[in-house]
Amino acid sequence: MAKKFSVDKVVLAYSGGLDTSIILKWLIEEYDCEVIAFAADLGQGEELDHLPEKAKKTGASKCFVEDLREEFVRDFVFPMFRANAIYEGRYFLGTSIARPLISKKQMEIAAAEGADAVSHGATGKGNDQVRFELGYYHFNPAIKIISPWREWDLNSREALIQYAKSHDIEVPVSKKRPWSSDRNLLHISFEGGILEDPWAEAPEEMYVLSQAPEKAPDTPEYLEIEFQQGNAVAINGEKLSPAQLLARLNEMGGKHGIGRVDLMENRFVGMKSRGVYETPGGTILEEAHRGIESITMDREVMHLRDSLIPKYSEIIYNGFWFAPERLALQALFDQTQTTVNGMARVKLYKGHCRVVGRQSATDSLFDPEYATFEADEVYNQADAEGFIKLNALRLRIQSMMAAKKK
Repeated sequence: MAKKFSVDKVVLAYSGGLDTSIILKWLIEEYDCEVIAFAADLGQGEELDHLPEKAKKTGASKCFVEDLREEFVRDFVFPMFRANAIYEGRYFLGTSIARPLISKKQMEIAAAEGADAVSHGATGKGNDQVRFELGYYHFNPAIKIISPWREWDLNSREALIQYAKSHDIEVPVSKKRPWSSDRNLLHISFEGGILEDPWAEAPEEMYVLSQAPEKAPDTPEYLEIEFQQGNAVAINGEKLSPAQLLARLNEMGGKHGIGRVDLMENRFVGMKSRGVYETPGGTILEEAHRGIESITMDREVMHLRDSLIPKYSEIIYNGFWFAPERLALQALFDQTQTTVNGMARVKLYKGHCRVVGRQSATDSLFDPEYATFEADEVYNQADAEGFIKLNALRLRIQSMMAAKKK
């Protein structure tokens, strides 16, 4: 392979898995450069254990492990959930929303360390290459980007394993778990391996964050989630930070088998791919948020916002978090959330989560005197006759004109 350009120092988005372990060594050999490893702690847990030692053993000059959990939930997940963003009606965008934060911090390290290039482990077939690189260019339009999967000839899992063996690289490879995964506080995703057969059911041993609904408790659990301006701030009266709150919901939702999704999604690059996701906390959060919106948000504002959700979700999925159109939509969505204050009560049971109560002491638009089916003195039901006739006028005229043509 002929090098695309010369570089002195590269910051690599590093996870310690098979791909990025090999990339770290490959960058040193192919580009004859210094490599600084960077890992973002977004809630992966034990996956980050001993990462600096491993990176340095493979050849990294430094390894940064940055705790970004609070920033991730506060500045990325919560804004997205204020918009109720779900891609293609099913995917909570757990991987998509992590990439802009990773690229942001990676570029900060590159600037601080005087690096002239950055690199990532995303393949040339997926969405992540776009998400990472759009973020890189946003922060430094002149940055050099090395995408090994678009350059090298290691085009199979077996080739990667052989490269690792020949370079004495320790990698976590298990034939018992033939799929790849990506985890953060919002979700864990699975793809590849046996999941490439769209007819095959995902095996139960694959799941990490949730137990099977069939094995979930036989007694339902109720949660009261408090919202302020569209953001969840407390569970059952206990105030929690954004990251703490989402972690707590993950634990509670996982216990009840909530948040599993198996879908075929449309990638930005054009192909369909299968993804299996666990999003227990996010599933509860979205349901509760919808519940409090239902009592505090104006009808036309809600319908306008909802009409924009598919576009907003697509923008995030495709990697345009920092683009002006996302910022413009975010400003609109955040304006709709100023009155989304109150409490939603949700019921968790056997893989299901649903709102069973909602209240707002300050912003409720529900007035029982108007909505009651009992006798009232504030609503004249006879007024509905003129309302119906005016709305029926165009239909009546259309029918009359059709009758004249016969």
